[in-house]
Amino acid sequence: MVNTEEYRKGAHNVTELKYHFVWKTKYAYHVLVGEIALRTRDILRGICAEKGLSIISGNVRSNHIQLLISAPASLSPAKMAQLMKGKSSYRLQPEFPYLRKKYWGQHLWSRGYFCATVGNVTEEQIKSFIKKTLIPDIEALYQAIAQALETITPDDARNSFLHRL
Repeated sequence: MVNTEEYRKGAHNVTELKYHFVWKTKYAYHVLVGEIALRTRDILRGICAEKGLSIISGNVRSNHIQLLISAPASLSPAKMAQLMKGKSSYRLQPEFPYLRKKYWGQHLWSRGYFCATVGNVTEEQIKSFIKKTLIPDIEALYQAIAQALETITPDDARNSFLHRL
């Protein structure tokens, strides 16, 4: 049974969108330790709260971040990554001069990131559901066509064809 309490409800939609994000520090430097790691965690929590994202699980490692996030449908994964990486770098560097010195170009994070969707339904379950709902629709269509063909007389068909000319 699916727990519908986890769904996000909007005016015209109901969604459950979860994403797994991973991104690393530029040059894979091990700078996210001690006070910097704790502050990074707090900053990411704040950014997510500001944008309506819920952190389900997370991990700040010495050279990368992993987050499992529940998000509204209005934010794309690319926008979420941009917000989290950009704002966290912008907020961390003034607080820790060491980072400004280490990353003289003011780019704390590497350019890329990993993102994968997460859900309670597998691809096979979705394919099966689509197939099950498609077959009754096709059968109903065939029945409607058959009924329509039974009611059409040859004169109706000829008149309809001549009317189009």
